[in-house]
Amino acid sequence: MTEKNKARSAVLLGNFFFGTSVIAVKHISPSLIHPVALATIRITVASFLFWALYVFRPVKTGIVRKDYLRLFFCAMAGIAINQSFSMRGMSLTSPIHASLLVLTTPITITFLAAWFLKESLTPLKLIGLFCGISGGALLIFSRDLSSQAGGQQSLGDSFVIMGAIGYSIYVISIKPLMAKYRATHILQWVFLFGSFVMLPLGWQDLRHVSWQAFDGISWFSLSYIVIGSTFLGYQLMNYGISKLGAAVTGSYIYTQPFFATIASMLLLNETLSLPKIAAAILIMSGVFLSNYKSRNTQELQPPLQGGDK
Repeated sequence: MTEKNKARSAVLLGNFFFGTSVIAVKHISPSLIHPVALATIRITVASFLFWALYVFRPVKTGIVRKDYLRLFFCAMAGIAINQSFSMRGMSLTSPIHASLLVLTTPITITFLAAWFLKESLTPLKLIGLFCGISGGALLIFSRDLSSQAGGQQSLGDSFVIMGAIGYSIYVISIKPLMAKYRATHILQWVFLFGSFVMLPLGWQDLRHVSWQAFDGISWFSLSYIVIGSTFLGYQLMNYGISKLGAAVTGSYIYTQPFFATIASMLLLNETLSLPKIAAAILIMSGVFLSNYKSRNTQELQPPLQGGDK
């Protein structure tokens, strides 16, 4: 297998982790663990694992002192705000809705780049923004009778979008640092600062976790979220960026709703409805149109993905 094929496989596996982790979140949250407590565990353990890599493979980071403040701000937006809202949203909405709404991240980045970085909004980008916003609105205001999310689905959808906005602010803010430092070093510091913020916020919720109620599947779900969709997922995406570039790696975000939909239909008995299909077409078209130039130029591409996740 060639290096590029290995990288493609790695990126595909990373997006598989991101897309299907919503199923794991719904299995344990909020029934067994509060979403903020889950986000705290995810960030804190991942931070420990990222720094463990540094201990075994020490490399001088060379972070300039003035850049630590920007890293802290990025941690607030991309870790604390993103994860707090995303975990809460995933616990309330359906996995299909969550995975589709995560796709609004590149659209939000395009809008924020035009606002703060004065990047031009071409007619295609404007059409893309309109399509993406329309698709998101369609999901939020449509009632999904097949979903197990319940009556708080619209609130969950809104939280997922808030998480996407937090991550988009992170991408805009981190761009100058991505040109100066390795992605691994940025991950280490962002997650470390994020854990400093999340531990006080989630401490009370962590104290009330019903650990004795966790069965084997629950522990597997927690491990899948922390190790699979966070530690391994981000490492796989970084490997893809190093071999394929940010633009190609970012394009694989389209696979997340596919993985989430298949898993939801198999494990949660959810069905594809006309509003979901229409919203998917609108959102994916919006992402494509708003980032059309990324085929030739590597503009604002998320250094971490998941979003968010």
